[in-house]
Amino acid sequence: MKTLIAANWKMHGNLDWVQKPAEFRALFPQNHDTIDILLCPPAHMLAPMTRAAAACNIAIGAQNCHDQVSGAFTGEMSAEMVAETGARYVILGHSERRALFGDTDAWIAAKTRAAQMAGLIPIICVGESQAQRAAGQAEEVVAEQLAKSIPTDADGDNLVIAYEPVWAIGTGLTPTIEDIAIIHDHIRGCLTTRFGAKTADKIQILYGGSVKPENAKAILALKDVAGALIGGAGLEMKSLAAIAAASEQA
Repeated sequence: MKTLIAANWKMHGNLDWVQKPAEFRALFPQNHDTIDILLCPPAHMLAPMTRAAAACNIAIGAQNCHDQVSGAFTGEMSAEMVAETGARYVILGHSERRALFGDTDAWIAAKTRAAQMAGLIPIICVGESQAQRAAGQAEEVVAEQLAKSIPTDADGDNLVIAYEPVWAIGTGLTPTIEDIAIIHDHIRGCLTTRFGAKTADKIQILYGGSVKPENAKAILALKDVAGALIGGAGLEMKSLAAIAAASEQA
């Protein structure tokens, strides 16, 4: 299984950023036998980014999609529309979507089903708040999100999970290496119970939450961490390349 290094650009960037795949490749020119690079720009950049990234062997993903094929849903994009841009992945259930836009577990499951039917690989985000962790509920919260956000008929072979403790996103705070290992092991156990070991072992589990060049090697060396979902450090190609290099060292 390759390591997946994914950068979520959130609501940052403009069309000039189509140069960033080439910028990244100049900084990190190695062949990717063990690592995949994924950039997830805002929706208006998907098509031009896909064209620009193709020559650089970099995948492009969306930050969200709707569960319906079409309809009166102003401001939304269907999974089919995302796929038409050439994107291969879609992030679903990010904590900001859950908190700010009302994305429920049930809706995330519906979006996941739509994404897989459109040929996209969904990255389902799960993670606990600081209050939930303080109350000792981290494993319980993550297990419930997994159970309800993954549809019953999901194709586990084309599924990525990202563990993002809400309190570590954009704060500079990071769980201890032991904390990350415990939750990732717990997620693997939940997936094994649900899908069986053969399928569960193929599902990549990413860590996200203040990943940066300084801590990437230690995090990515953990047994059940198959990559990273990166926020702020993924906006600049120098730091993203440093994280990719740390991944190969790990």
